[in-house]
Amino acid sequence: MSSDSSVNDALADYAAGRITTQQLVGVVAAAYYGDGGRGKRDGLKPVIDVIDRAHPGIVELSAASDKPGFSVRLAERPFPKRLEAELRQAVAAVVTLSASPVPPPGLFTRIVRVIRRVFSA
Repeated sequence: MSSDSSVNDALADYAAGRITTQQLVGVVAAAYYGDGGRGKRDGLKPVIDVIDRAHPGIVELSAASDKPGFSVRLAERPFPKRLEAELRQAVAAVVTLSASPVPPPGLFTRIVRVIRRVFSA
């Protein structure tokens, strides 16, 4: 399952009450701040705004041992109850958008996935 669909699934599951706030914050923050966050940031911005207000410094930068630069790690803190209603409203606004907040993979990405499947079989 790709990270795009997992973000969309997490947003829909949270709106339906199937996952907790902490689980949603982890999935959305990882998708927004992680390496694959390019192209998704605009669609997730309303949800991240609420998360950032509740959790200033939700991500921690740490030295990456496997590659040059930094790795992004989520800070482990509980989400404040007083902002859960605002988070639900932001998620509902993103989920009800006609288009997915995360764009579908492009043609090149799909071709690369098919080639990987052929050679991994």
